[in-house]
Amino acid sequence: MLTKIAIADYMTKHLVKLTQDLSVIDAIKIMLEHKITSAPVVDDQGHLLGMFSEMDGMKVFLDSVYNQGMSGKVGDYMTKNPITVQANSSIVDLAEKFQNLPVRSFPVFEGHQMVGIISRVDLLRAFATA
Repeated sequence: MLTKIAIADYMTKHLVKLTQDLSVIDAIKIMLEHKITSAPVVDDQGHLLGMFSEMDGMKVFLDSVYNQGMSGKVGDYMTKNPITVQANSSIVDLAEKFQNLPVRSFPVFEGHQMVGIISRVDLLRAFATA
């Protein structure tokens, strides 16, 4: 029963987090090192400020071509106010979100606390093992 499987069952709990003051080059290197397509951007208290994704990295790349130099901070390029999902939501609802939005991953919350991230690959893993 796919409708009974919760996001929490397949989300990634060990997050690679970025800060808004981190250079975009360092952020891209971190994402490549960890083989991830996006990462939450958090403040000093761990509150979600945004998401930095490979798409945001493409903006950095294009800006560097036009401006003849690659610089900037994650906070300059991150997606602010990202769409989030709740850990106890069904993966079927999540599949609908993925179907309707260009986002490749969502921060996962329990109430007001970020507890993980879930990607399209995680969702496919859930379907394959159900």
